[in-house]
Amino acid sequence: MDLVLELGVAFLAGLITAVSPCALPVLPIVFAGAASGGARRPYAIIAGVVVGFTGSLLAVAWLLRELHLPQDLLRNLSIALLFIVAATLIVPRVGEVLERPLARFSRRPGGDLGGGFVLGLALGLVFVPCGGLVLAAITTHAATLGGGERVAVAIAFAVGTGLPMLAIAYGGRRAAGGLRSFRAHARAFRTGLGALIAAVALLITFHVDRTLANVGNPFHFVDAQKSCTAQRDFSGRCVHETSRLADLGSAPDFAGITDWFNSRPLSLEQLRGKVVLVDFWTYSCINCLRTLPHLKAWWRDYHRAGLEIVGVHTPEFGFEAVPHNVGAATKQLGVRWPVALDPKYATWKAYGNQYWPAEYLIDKRGHIRNEHFGEGEYDRTERLIRRLLGEAGPAQAELADMTPTELTTPETYLGYEHGLAGYAGSKPVPDRRAEYISPKDVTQNGWALSGRWRLGREHTTAARDSELALHFRAKDVYLVMGGRGRVRVSVDGHELRTIAVKGINRLYTVLSRSQVLDAQLRLSFTPGVSVYSFTFG
Repeated sequence: MDLVLELGVAFLAGLITAVSPCALPVLPIVFAGAASGGARRPYAIIAGVVVGFTGSLLAVAWLLRELHLPQDLLRNLSIALLFIVAATLIVPRVGEVLERPLARFSRRPGGDLGGGFVLGLALGLVFVPCGGLVLAAITTHAATLGGGERVAVAIAFAVGTGLPMLAIAYGGRRAAGGLRSFRAHARAFRTGLGALIAAVALLITFHVDRTLANVGNPFHFVDAQKSCTAQRDFSGRCVHETSRLADLGSAPDFAGITDWFNSRPLSLEQLRGKVVLVDFWTYSCINCLRTLPHLKAWWRDYHRAGLEIVGVHTPEFGFEAVPHNVGAATKQLGVRWPVALDPKYATWKAYGNQYWPAEYLIDKRGHIRNEHFGEGEYDRTERLIRRLLGEAGPAQAELADMTPTELTTPETYLGYEHGLAGYAGSKPVPDRRAEYISPKDVTQNGWALSGRWRLGREHTTAARDSELALHFRAKDVYLVMGGRGRVRVSVDGHELRTIAVKGINRLYTVLSRSQVLDAQLRLSFTPGVSVYSFTFG
């Protein structure tokens, strides 16, 4: 994506996020905080929000990945800072002591600039969970964006967030100015404001803000594994595509393919005159597996009419790049169309793809006419296939769309390569065996290890007395595992079943229910079993 467009989208995302339910816990503080000081206090508060948010947004990925720190460390620090700000307002003496080092930032007594900046800085840190979308984009594009460009994207989002907040802050000042007795009651107002900030900090401690963030996602990304996987940007491509047949130009040819299954090597030139559906997938991706019945139906109904499906297998994990594994999985899954192994992401990059699964519909001239990312909209894709084939009449496939629609826990990676998002246990020790301690109850969408484990880049391997705890919300829980051994499954303290892991790296169904559960999952492993990632449905 062009940098100018990324900046524009990031700015727009910030504007929307500032007025989303995710922002509700901080907006009252901005409103009231600006009313309690001088004319420059609103600017100081919003400057603190922008600086705190931008700095922490850029630092969080480095902190999590390079130092292997728990995901909630920055959040916990920001909560503590909010409690400190509340104390300065409730107890004036505390405020005087803490604001003294900031006096140089203000030319007026009372610390309107310094105190306002500290308040804004705390709010900016707390606001980081609302920027998860742009954080994912910065992390995803880290290899293609320079450091200055990543900073620019983060600042664009922060400025977009700050402008509505500045308007709210000035609303607070005007409201305060209209109160004739405001000065007479300034002490009580400060105390009330401090109590409000402390209450909000308490609510954030109990994850109320995360609940609001899930409800108020302005782009309706339920989670990464719903319509794509962890790789996504904030352009909306994951859920939006053209409403009609477009012409997106000539399709790139297959590049860097090391192995072909079910076919001799193919090129788009050889397929000219056919309608081609290029499907990016991997065999351990539950989202990809849920698309297979629809791909099979289209292959059955339209292959003789001129439809060619080419599955480009671009591996997410190392074992998915092994030709024998891909060939065996292709046969086991009943995939009959050509499958191309793209281990170095050459074809993936040629298409500019970012998602598993992703469908590129190509016409008989070799032009891309439609893109779809993730699951769903199968009826629409079939209608477009029929149009390109010149098929009259209604669609033939009558399969139900099994794409999950409920709010669920996002995909969770269990190796440190992805930053250990959601990890809530004792300090992780990469690349060697270590003892871990898990909390009694893991926080929502969090996970923790106990016993002895070896934490690796892609996967984590059980060593002795190994358990994994996860607080999930979903109907179905899937886990990619390898090695050989057994896994005991317990939910909320009730043992349910034992899974036999038989040496093949693949996706296992851990739990399947007819209704959404919000529960504590605990898995107990025999030594030698490796875990890669959880997905949910």
